[in-house]
Amino acid sequence: MILEGISSKDYMRRALEVAIHVGLLSLLAAACLLILRPFIPLIAWGIIIAIAAYPGYRRVQNLVGGSSRLAAVAVTVFLFVVLLVPVVLLTGSLVEGIQSLAAHLKDGTHLIPPPPPRIETWPVIGPRLKDAWELASKNLAVALQTFAPQIKVIIPQLFLASAGVGLAVLQWILSVIVAGVLLANSAICGRTARSLANRLFGDKGPEFEELAGATVRSVTNGIIGVALIQSIFAAVVLFAAVLQLGGLVLIPAVIYMFAIASTTKAVIFLVWCVMVGLMDNVLKPLLLGRGVAVPTAVVFLGAIGGFMAMGIIGLFVGAIVLSVGYKLFLAWLEGTVEIAPQT
Repeated sequence: MILEGISSKDYMRRALEVAIHVGLLSLLAAACLLILRPFIPLIAWGIIIAIAAYPGYRRVQNLVGGSSRLAAVAVTVFLFVVLLVPVVLLTGSLVEGIQSLAAHLKDGTHLIPPPPPRIETWPVIGPRLKDAWELASKNLAVALQTFAPQIKVIIPQLFLASAGVGLAVLQWILSVIVAGVLLANSAICGRTARSLANRLFGDKGPEFEELAGATVRSVTNGIIGVALIQSIFAAVVLFAAVLQLGGLVLIPAVIYMFAIASTTKAVIFLVWCVMVGLMDNVLKPLLLGRGVAVPTAVVFLGAIGGFMAMGIIGLFVGAIVLSVGYKLFLAWLEGTVEIAPQT
């Protein structure tokens, strides 16, 4: 044995030195994680956005003569526009709606149309809904006073939701900035990722590096693609029904259609909305695994399980972890797993 020529005293001294070194390194790693903890979500989202946007970044880079910084600025500006234009439009619409509501309350004019007579025939909620709707259409101020206890419960929740949306927008802005910095230094980031993959997986490092990037792009394309398809179909039926509303209010729109339209039109509208809502159950499994060298079920289960465990970012983390784990398991079964040599 190697330790036979080492005295017990020397062995204890070396073991103590190793323990001290490992302890100090562990303490340093824990301190680094503690310091970076507030920024970990931003960095993680920045990496995900950068990986997803990298193919587009390469196309823009070819168009601008190979300048990495100019291409990164162009992609970052585009992402800002994609984010800020809907936010500005939504904010302007909310402000305009609040101003209109305040003006109607001040002037005493009718803001809400009277309820259709058929609402009273609805089971269970029909009569009460008709009375509340009729009161609001005749005198909105009195209706607000009547339902003040319920409104007082809802308003704080609305403020909390608004604050959450504001924080999410701020996090997205900062993450886009991080993604822009990573794209501008994509060559250095690529070498770092390859070095890390090689240290962890040996000769299979490049394969796992490509797998991680392809998984992120696959999940991104699946989520955005399904959301875009659903939005288009929802917009078609809403404009066909002359309801200029967003896809997030399909349920109130269905209720409103049953109140104002004929039964046939309302049922057709309901069936279409149900098809739009269930569309992601079919499309996501088909799109999530495209372009990845693992079965679609692995990516899908990783994305769904990660989402349930860690929220939205878990869609990407879960898919990557399960895909890498699946490939490692196959390599272990085939006897081709190679641990990177320690130097």
